[in-house]
Amino acid sequence: MAAIGEGCSVARLMGYRGNWALARLLPLRDAAGGDDIFLIQASTSLEKLKVLCEEDEENVNPSVLIKLYTQAILDMTYYEENKLVDEDFPEDTSLPKVKELITILSEPEVVIKETNLHAKHSDMLGTELLECLYWRRGALLYMYCHTITERGEWQSTNTDVLKKCLTDGINYLLQMFKFRCPLQLNEDVSFQDMDTAKLLSEGVFSDTHLLAMMYSGEMCYWGLKYCVNEDPENCDIDINGPGTSSTSLEKSLDFREIGEKILRKYISICEGPLKGQSWNTTNAKQILDFFQHCHH
Repeated sequence: MAAIGEGCSVARLMGYRGNWALARLLPLRDAAGGDDIFLIQASTSLEKLKVLCEEDEENVNPSVLIKLYTQAILDMTYYEENKLVDEDFPEDTSLPKVKELITILSEPEVVIKETNLHAKHSDMLGTELLECLYWRRGALLYMYCHTITERGEWQSTNTDVLKKCLTDGINYLLQMFKFRCPLQLNEDVSFQDMDTAKLLSEGVFSDTHLLAMMYSGEMCYWGLKYCVNEDPENCDIDINGPGTSSTSLEKSLDFREIGEKILRKYISICEGPLKGQSWNTTNAKQILDFFQHCHH
């Protein structure tokens, strides 16, 4: 009986969140002309969510509802992120928009907390969706920082904002590697594909994990190059979404130490099990050289 009560409560909560997301989605679809595939997918997920919440709330699995909502959020925000990139992150309006998207991409974890089901986020969302939420937040901040570091005049007066974005972006990307257990290589166990086994032992389960390494390394480079003399205590620009879990995104990072560690691992993988598969290490090696010769 308790499980049914919880299901009803989650169904009502997700029905409310779904209606909010649909109200936000409709103007986006109108602006896009109604033919954007990601907005269509988001609309389909929200319609399914609405039906389940209204017609089968006593029996529906809460995880199914939260996954539908999460997929809709991912598709809807992907359209908005692409628009920001296409517009080259307009200087006057992009930071508030980035903050808004970070908050929206944190929503699924907020919802899980509000359900009071006391379930792990990975159990409710599944590992891949949870990793995707952290990847998307980290990659969005990477793209934003990539753009603004090319604006020299902007850097000189907004280093605190840049450092906050870099710190949070790196933490989001590194968090991706904490949801799965790396494969344990054992001399007594033989693997048919040893290269794949080595990748899994390093926590690399997809191309996205490898990109997250390179993105993190680049962001550490920007942090050391542009923000090393800034006092993290003075940075009060909050771009963290309320759904961050497991780690505190507030603490200051050692850009050099983290960057060196992650880029050495990236190079080792690209020139080891992935050798000959078109992964470029030139930029990673140049950044490592900068770390070694920078005297900040």
